[in-house]
Amino acid sequence: MKLAVCCDISPGYIGEIESGRKFPSTEMIEKIALVLRIEPYQLFRNPNDNTAISKDDSLLLRLPYNIKKQIKVKIKNLIKTQIKTQINTQVNLSMKEIISELNGILDGC
Repeated sequence: MKLAVCCDISPGYIGEIESGRKFPSTEMIEKIALVLRIEPYQLFRNPNDNTAISKDDSLLLRLPYNIKKQIKVKIKNLIKTQIKTQINTQVNLSMKEIISELNGILDGC
């Protein structure tokens, strides 16, 4: 009943989802997961799967959505920066090798 109220849907609809008579929209899945403070994929986990969620994962899953979003953006930016650095390093090394080879060719002329 409380889940239905928090999701602004009828308790009957929750019952139909639970019994398999209805399948919620993507938006409703996200809303339910947000209210339950879990990731949406966890709604589809096999209840007989005893794979434990680590303490760190559990803490991360319980963070508010806006904090998780900020973390994802920061991680994405860090990855982009790291990739750019690696590419620039490789390009610089390649350019040095090319210049060195050209100098060798020119010195031989």
